[in-house]
Amino acid sequence: MLVSGDDALAHRLAAELRDVYRQQVTLLVPPSSPSPGLPANAGAPSGGRALALLGRVSAGIVRTGGGRAAADGEGGRPNEMPVLETRDPDDDALREAGVETAQALALVHEDDETNIRAALTARRLNPRLRLVIRLYNRKLGQHLEELLDQAAVLAVPGMAADDIDSSTTVLSDADTAAPALAATAVTGTSKIVQADGLLLRAAERPPPGPGSAAEPGLCTLALLSSTSSDPGGVEGSEDSGSAGPLLLPDDRAVAAASRRGRIVLEAVTRPEAGPASRLSGPALPFRELFSRRVRWSFAGVLTAVAALAVASWLTSGGHPLHAAYITLLDLFAINDPAVDGETDRQILQLLTGLVGLLLLPLLVAAVLEALSSFRSATALRRPPRGLAGHVVLLGLGKIGTRVLGRLCEIGIPVVCVENDPEARGVALARRLRVPVIIGDVTQEGVLDAARIHRAHALLALTSSDTTNLEAALYARSIASDLRVALRLYDDDFATAVYRTLRAAHPGALTRSRSVTSLSAPAFAGAMMGRQVLGAISVERRVLLFAALEVAELPRLEGHTIAEALRPGMWRVLALDMTAPGDRRPDLSAAPPDDGAEHTSGLLFDLHPGHLLRPGDRVVVAATRRGLAELLEHRMR
Repeated sequence: MLVSGDDALAHRLAAELRDVYRQQVTLLVPPSSPSPGLPANAGAPSGGRALALLGRVSAGIVRTGGGRAAADGEGGRPNEMPVLETRDPDDDALREAGVETAQALALVHEDDETNIRAALTARRLNPRLRLVIRLYNRKLGQHLEELLDQAAVLAVPGMAADDIDSSTTVLSDADTAAPALAATAVTGTSKIVQADGLLLRAAERPPPGPGSAAEPGLCTLALLSSTSSDPGGVEGSEDSGSAGPLLLPDDRAVAAASRRGRIVLEAVTRPEAGPASRLSGPALPFRELFSRRVRWSFAGVLTAVAALAVASWLTSGGHPLHAAYITLLDLFAINDPAVDGETDRQILQLLTGLVGLLLLPLLVAAVLEALSSFRSATALRRPPRGLAGHVVLLGLGKIGTRVLGRLCEIGIPVVCVENDPEARGVALARRLRVPVIIGDVTQEGVLDAARIHRAHALLALTSSDTTNLEAALYARSIASDLRVALRLYDDDFATAVYRTLRAAHPGALTRSRSVTSLSAPAFAGAMMGRQVLGAISVERRVLLFAALEVAELPRLEGHTIAEALRPGMWRVLALDMTAPGDRRPDLSAAPPDDGAEHTSGLLFDLHPGHLLRPGDRVVVAATRRGLAELLEHRMR
């Protein structure tokens, strides 16, 4: 297998394929590539302001024991493997790496154009090659996937349908990591995986209180670490031992761990159309077009005009519409003066003219306010004064933009902080009318302007470790119970930050998250040719969901649902009841919008004695090593 990239995702993906799936991997990197796990644009954590700040926090705290833990995943840094240095994955470089005989190629460069050019070249050199491409542009990715699949069919006319479905996969590390990052900042937010038009909600539930029982849900996917309140523990890592998170436990393990938090498959629902409309750009509300003072002034003028019209009707005795018409003529000063009229008529005309004089400046004020409101609607909003309980999001790059969209979809109030006014996510924030603070987060007053003292959580997602750490430390100095999630690249540095912050603030939630560790399992799964529906993070481990054909898996074929369960490795969640000829190839995509009514064929309430047959397709939840073992015999 070949992996070509220029940042930490390439190194972690190569290690995933080699260490978890036991594949022979060749890594293509640019000359003088940064060390694995630390991209070129990441702030170097060794020395400087970040470690000085961390030292201040850790001073006075009892030194904690425990072994070394990875920051965000099970996989570590890759050891020695074949590495080919090339400036560009062109024809010569791909041929030298062995693309003509390779099983799969992952193109995970940060530049979309580089990945597209290399994908077209690789498809020409090896039509049977399985391609996994990293692209941020979703629409372009869909068109590219169709184009490359069509090229494979034309080059190899007898290619099987399953091979066509898995021949090209376009993924985005931002899309893969955004749900987990968003869920980290919001208590009670479900982690969602889409399958056959349904939403599989994996909800985190705290330990039940005394005398109460935990709600089981459809099934228990994981038992959370029992060391979350221990500052000396290493929550969620391999060093936690039996106290660490337990993925895919059996019923006996769940019953024995009644005092531990858990992640359960809570419900299966159909996605609602409402949240998607939030991304279409809301119209300007009327109450924001005019201020309250102008609205009340208009109400007063209209009331006065109505009263004058009623008085004119009562005094003149004519038709009510005629009285209203005469009042409007007097209001706009286009009626003849009532010089020879009766006294009450003259008084009403003078009062109506006075109201008309008051109406003129009011109309001018309304026009000016409307122009100002439309002008501000195209500009960035400022946080409202009374805002509280919101999420402060630092960084509106590729990752921050996807997380912002995710938080807005689930209705979470957000305030963004970005140093670059031309950043990728600024336009999305403006369209969603999300408050944005333009400024350097390390400068005094920037986080205060984001109302950090009233915030519910802080998501530090900039590309610099030092910036994220400094923001987290300053925020904790203001609000010690603030939920904090940091995006950190270096594993050793992330471990030190995580343990120190938790020791300094044991009552607050601290999480360190790596985008590469969250997205690498999905990329590796696509390299192995299986259909990955999604991945969720369980503390510092990852649980994958995939749709698999039973005929290809000897560990499932001919076994019952109960026999197919392998605690800690894999579990069958659902069975696709759709006839093989009518099945949609991509379960992770929504049903086609062709006007027809689509019903899901997935059955989740499976009897333990149900026998899995060769023609069945199942949805499984598995660890990375579990899926590697599940697919081992098929790959041979």
